[in-house]
Amino acid sequence: MRVLVDDSLSLLAHGYDVGARIWRRARDGARSAPMRLLGKDAMLVRGVEGVDLFYDEELIARHGAMPALVQETLFGHGSVHSLDGDEHRHRKATFVDVAYDDAQAQRFSPLLENEWRLELDEWVRGGARTAYDAAVGAFGRAVMRWAGLPGTRAAQTRWASRLAQIVDGFGAPYSPAFVLAQLNRIWSDRHTERLIEAVRAGSLIAPAGTALAAWAWHRDREGALLPARVAGVELQNSMRPMIAVARFVAFAAKELHDRPEWRERIAAEAAERDSLVGGALATMFAQEIRRTAPFVPMLPGWATADIELDGQRMDAGGRVLLDILGTDTDGRSWERPDEFDPERFRGVDDYEALRAFIPHGGAGVATGHRCPGEKLAIAGLAAAISALSDPRVTILDSGLEVNRRRLPTMPRSGGRVRATGAPSRCPIH
Repeated sequence: MRVLVDDSLSLLAHGYDVGARIWRRARDGARSAPMRLLGKDAMLVRGVEGVDLFYDEELIARHGAMPALVQETLFGHGSVHSLDGDEHRHRKATFVDVAYDDAQAQRFSPLLENEWRLELDEWVRGGARTAYDAAVGAFGRAVMRWAGLPGTRAAQTRWASRLAQIVDGFGAPYSPAFVLAQLNRIWSDRHTERLIEAVRAGSLIAPAGTALAAWAWHRDREGALLPARVAGVELQNSMRPMIAVARFVAFAAKELHDRPEWRERIAAEAAERDSLVGGALATMFAQEIRRTAPFVPMLPGWATADIELDGQRMDAGGRVLLDILGTDTDGRSWERPDEFDPERFRGVDDYEALRAFIPHGGAGVATGHRCPGEKLAIAGLAAAISALSDPRVTILDSGLEVNRRRLPTMPRSGGRVRATGAPSRCPIH
């Protein structure tokens, strides 16, 4: 089928619903559909078959596939996300060592516990931060301490807000938020470059086993240290994805508000365990949030050879896009895909074995492009869900609607949280 309408404009107009519109061009349950992107033919793929194709390095390359403005604003110049093949695997190995090892996740847990206890106490005392804002601060401070960075609590909170704004603005190049994201990218790049230079000069101690130490002393395949600016970019890429999980926390607030029975169950679990971290029910709820909440709609790649999937062909050099949200809610991969049901994750310890579950990318962590910080993300989101389920706080019902045209999106209010029994607004107004 020849597509005459350019889907670039449709993406701007319809946001997260553009995938569903494109799939109407194909037969029901199809694994591939034709697109036209930036004036050229492209192909959208989904499901296990689409994931397997997209992450086959002999057929698909990632370098240069994402528009440069988006790539460099979100991930930074020279980042691992722009690499393929052996170069990608070499640099990715440091991310795996830093974030994916179980010991790193265990080191992160008490930091999460402490930060979410502080946020919960603040709400109980009458604080009015939204679930999203609380998560940006809690995740930012926890991940910066985990990464070995210096700084006061207030300074880390401010930097976390800058990194969160980069995530908020990168997908809207037509808006002032994108300009602000670029400015925050410049500031953060300069700041992390100085941190790397200070470690190398010996004026700042980077604790062993931390992301700061790993990137300060990371060497490329030829044995040379990375330029300090690039090392700083990768240091940010070890932290910013955790802060981006705050958007999932806003969705979690909405779903918990709509499902009081789950709030009660998770609150009872946290009380019984005397911990906000690692609860089975909270983790199940977190996984279902990651499956259903819109965040990254699709990922682009280049066909390096002529390919065919489910009747659609793409010549070498053409764009192939993986429908992330469409795969996470694919009717051939999931039972009752449109129903929010955390029970589907009961007993699922090896979530990476679910090939159609790709909220943080697909394929292998060590050999492919799957995010190595996924364990940290799940732990952080589950901790937030436990905190939001505490009966001493209430999630307000205002501002929970979601604008699916905006990329990235979240409930409009960010999830308003108040102490239980406290007035939700000034009684004079």
